[in-house]
Amino acid sequence: MRPPDGRSGDVLAGDVLVSCHGLSRTFGTGPGSVVAVHGVTCEVRAGERIAVTGPSGSGKSTLLHLLAGLDRPTAGSVTWPGLGGADRLRPGPVGVVFQGQSLIESLDVAENVALPLLLAGAGEAEAADMAGRALGLLGLAELAERLPEELSGGQAQRVAVARVLAGRPRLILADEPTGQLDHVTGAGVIDALVQTAAGLGAALVLTTHDDAVADRLALHWRMADGTLTGAGDRGLSCSA
Repeated sequence: MRPPDGRSGDVLAGDVLVSCHGLSRTFGTGPGSVVAVHGVTCEVRAGERIAVTGPSGSGKSTLLHLLAGLDRPTAGSVTWPGLGGADRLRPGPVGVVFQGQSLIESLDVAENVALPLLLAGAGEAEAADMAGRALGLLGLAELAERLPEELSGGQAQRVAVARVLAGRPRLILADEPTGQLDHVTGAGVIDALVQTAAGLGAALVLTTHDDAVADRLALHWRMADGTLTGAGDRGLSCSA
């Protein structure tokens, strides 16, 4: 199964995919402004597994959106040296699993998963095949013809994960991917993310409140009041 068109070229383990220097993001102006991310310097390399932990409101989701190129920093810079630049991130090299509902209500599950592949240049038959494989990986094949309104919150989240994995990205960014799932189902989603990332040689960065999820990944970053710590330590061992 070849990747969709629009992807960057071959990426080797250890190549820098995303690089941030003095990254800050402030929402609003004046006394009511909120600093969500403050002075973050970090990089994500091909093949890395990174858990970003921290309390609600600490800036985890904002940081993920900046890494994905979905938001622009107020100060500092973010570049994608290993992914071909900001204009080539999606659809293709970067896949994002959002925390909230992200499925298109008028499309069934299979169509939702296939849509980014079609946008990336895959043919209809190829996109359908890749979508079917991703749904099977997450145990969702029987839901292929259902509409989003017919899914539980947990099922919808797993479909969103399948949509990202189907695109075979170089960088997978997942915002609380197990937040709406029970322990067993959540563990299966993490298995799928880790195994797919390993098979692709992709980097995986996810935010989580769950220590058991964080412990599945080798590197641990922590956000507190918009400040990131741990991004310079690549010596932690993975427990799974």
